[in-house]
Amino acid sequence: MDVEARLNAERAAVLERIAALSRQVEGIVEASAWSANDDEHDPEGVTIAFERAQVQDLLRQARADLDEVDAAMRRLREGTYGRCERCGADIGEGRLDALLATRTCIRCADARRR
Repeated sequence: MDVEARLNAERAAVLERIAALSRQVEGIVEASAWSANDDEHDPEGVTIAFERAQVQDLLRQARADLDEVDAAMRRLREGTYGRCERCGADIGEGRLDALLATRTCIRCADARRR
């Protein structure tokens, strides 16, 4: 499968994940409407609040993943896909296979983590 097809498939998967997480958040909000409003003193309320926060965080991450895939698709159209945004070197095929939307080569990614 070529890069564009893989990016399109990844984008579709992320959109599906966003839709599922959005439905999950809606369900949690609806469930919390039926529970006591006092999360601090209601054992179930704390669980619902914690679950809502977790799912909302997953939703934020999924949206960030979508932004990364969209940016990779832009780079592909512009002819810069596969080039490190920091040093300009080629990003290795293995890294691109593992992290389809990556912006940096392994050397720059390692340097950034330090």
